[in-house]
Amino acid sequence: MKLKNKFVGIILVLGTIIFVGGGNPLIGLSNHKDSYIKNQNLENTTANSSYLMLVNKENPLSLDYKPSNLIKPNIKFLSSTSDESKYMEEKAAKALEELFQGAKKENIILIGSSAYRSYRSQVRVLKDEINSKGVDYANKYVAKPGKSEHQSGLAIDVTNEARCFDKTSPEAQWLANNAYKFGFILRYPEGKEDITGYNYEPWHIRYVGKDAAKEIYDKNITLEEYLADMV
Repeated sequence: MKLKNKFVGIILVLGTIIFVGGGNPLIGLSNHKDSYIKNQNLENTTANSSYLMLVNKENPLSLDYKPSNLIKPNIKFLSSTSDESKYMEEKAAKALEELFQGAKKENIILIGSSAYRSYRSQVRVLKDEINSKGVDYANKYVAKPGKSEHQSGLAIDVTNEARCFDKTSPEAQWLANNAYKFGFILRYPEGKEDITGYNYEPWHIRYVGKDAAKEIYDKNITLEEYLADMV
């Protein structure tokens, strides 16, 4: 009986490792068609609709999705940022440059940490976080491949010179109060975890266009709530 229980335990452990991305991490992960605004016809979308792409746990991107117009924004990145992660969708990249310049005028220095990430890069990020911080942490803070906004080219994580970007830092407070002016939103705001599916991230901003960003900011809602109101 003891031997049997031990054997079952080994199977369970191995199953868990495979589930979180052991062996071949691409096995069992998302390979859905490209996912955009749900339940809307083209006639009902706005000129900025392409920037309202919804990417979350229920709306994945395909393994090979990649924006066609990625460029490097002219901003400072961390020295550890990979070359791939210095790219963003062109309009979002230009808006980001304006945001960083606007912050600098108010003596707020922002630094780019990670922008675009391919599906396969997200596999590596997820595995690294699981290995270093555990499965529970990864589930709260790291999107599974195909379900990361970084793959859309419209999102970026930013930081400050102190590498301490929490809600009490001047940089995080400035970003929370001013990002909308440049077309960005805090994608995972505090108190909205049950809607976004992720813990509060003051460093993660997402380009949606100025009109949408202002409405989302003024109403203190999430992208999910904004899109639901449009249907």
